[in-house]
Amino acid sequence: MAQQLVLSIREATVTFGGKPLFTDLSFNLHEGDRICLVGRNGAGKTTLMRVITGVHELDLGERWVPPSGISIGYLQQEVIPQEGQTVFDYIYQGLDDERRNDDYLYMVDMVMEPLELHPQDLMTKLSGGQLRRAALARALVEDPDILLLDEPTNHLDLGGIEWLEEYLRGYRGTLMCISHDKAFLANITNKIFWLDRGQIRTCPKGFAHFDEWSTMLIEQEERELAKRSKIVEQEVEWASRGVKARVKRNVRRIEQIKLAREKLKADKSSYRKSIRKVTLPVLTPSESSRVLAEFYNASKSYINETPEGEKREIKILEKFNFRVMRGDRIGILGKNGSGKTSFLRMLVGEDKADSGNVKLGKNMEISYFDQKRSELDPSKTLWETLCPSGGDYVNVAGKQRHVCGYLKDFLFDPKNARDKVSTLSGGQRNRLLLAKILANPGNFLILDEPTNDLDMDTLEMLEEILSHYKGTLFIVSHDRDFLDQTVTQILAFEGNADVERYIGGYSDYLQAVAEAKPKLEMTQEVKPAEVIEKAPEKKQQKLTYKLQFELDNLPERIAALEKEVEEIWGLLSDPKLYSENPELFDKASKRSAQVKAELEAAELRWLELTEM
Repeated sequence: MAQQLVLSIREATVTFGGKPLFTDLSFNLHEGDRICLVGRNGAGKTTLMRVITGVHELDLGERWVPPSGISIGYLQQEVIPQEGQTVFDYIYQGLDDERRNDDYLYMVDMVMEPLELHPQDLMTKLSGGQLRRAALARALVEDPDILLLDEPTNHLDLGGIEWLEEYLRGYRGTLMCISHDKAFLANITNKIFWLDRGQIRTCPKGFAHFDEWSTMLIEQEERELAKRSKIVEQEVEWASRGVKARVKRNVRRIEQIKLAREKLKADKSSYRKSIRKVTLPVLTPSESSRVLAEFYNASKSYINETPEGEKREIKILEKFNFRVMRGDRIGILGKNGSGKTSFLRMLVGEDKADSGNVKLGKNMEISYFDQKRSELDPSKTLWETLCPSGGDYVNVAGKQRHVCGYLKDFLFDPKNARDKVSTLSGGQRNRLLLAKILANPGNFLILDEPTNDLDMDTLEMLEEILSHYKGTLFIVSHDRDFLDQTVTQILAFEGNADVERYIGGYSDYLQAVAEAKPKLEMTQEVKPAEVIEKAPEKKQQKLTYKLQFELDNLPERIAALEKEVEEIWGLLSDPKLYSENPELFDKASKRSAQVKAELEAAELRWLELTEM
């Protein structure tokens, strides 16, 4: 049975910024379609969604909807909060007039809890990520005939993403989604719209089949171009031989050959651009110390104040011990507010522990990709962003590259090098920030949600370059496939200062959690005789008497060495010591190096015994 048509765009021309984005564009949306909209950054995905909503008008063509009308819900990229408006009020306004009653209040509550939204929080007090979650909640509550979601997984933790997948499986309307999360798209879609060079290519299968299907189309196009090239070559050869006593029909044929050759040239150029990939520089980190950072009994918390004025302590770390070694590849997971950002701030020296120590290694060169893109100034041009000190060249891994050539590696048109950053799409801004960070990544690379808004091609190239990076890598991400491809350890921030370490990528973490869950549930069962047995404690490796004695005495030794370091530093800080007592100065200088080495060895030994 044919599905009912709910919206149609026919022979449309759409311009953006005075430039034609789509010409002769036609497509249909049917009831029950679950479409993933894919395409490179700047291909017009967001503009197409605005065309569907009717916000972006067609320059030519027709937008058709059923005479009875249709409701369209759209996840807004930007939300402008109103003074005094609560989260509940904002979401509740998404319900139409007929459903603004007590019978439908459950829908608001149903979406707020898993998205970690509090009904009485003021919209003006929310962070950017919280505003995005509120906008998502409102779009879901509307329960429209057509639901358009533009990067819905941004700012969601893994639990939130899994909940959204389940929610969308039960959604009965027509869905169109843009997302960088391959696993998410594979789980929710049954059709593909591929925006390619101003046209839509349609596949009647979900995103799981995209790679196979798109490769087939590209190979087919390559064969057709090769066939056309041979035909044009034969025609050109005929024309070059010359024809005696040319007549009008021969002149006309030569004109057709010229047009065919020009069309072939344009199509080949278009094809080459479509298969061009981002060219990322080879990352060659400099040498660093073996231990880059140590958390030694580190504790951290902060006070959170609710809208009602109630204050409560949020624990981030509590007596946390962890060592970052050169070459570690660690993925960081956790709910929003669980402490991931605070942990990273301590790691880069921007914040301090409330108690305990965080020791940073020598020769540590950190490059930090911030998901807020704070290093990008919207008022500056692409050129100024990559060459902040002026000039025409970018230092890329010790080599000078012209800024236009380097921008081209990241799929930017050199003609746009003087454009403002503010004119770029979200994905293009991420590519620009990657270009800036990866020019000289240092020996410690921290990427905070780097996959947000990136197209599939750039994402795959980033995975490829990171897999060969020899430095230390930290990635904060909720993109499951991306973590599986890039990291070998997981640090899971579970909340309330509970931080667990797992070996492997996201899939290994998921398996470990699944295996541990049945054991936990068994310990929580109540016995029939109403006797509650104590859950068996986790069996730990018992240290030998000698190792236990060493562990018990190490804190006292570490404290003594730290005190000695302070005393020696106090001596050497006296500018008169060398002239008045050169022998003591020489002795203190030598002992300073020794005691620092002893302190580092003692701390390392304490961590080793603690892990055992």
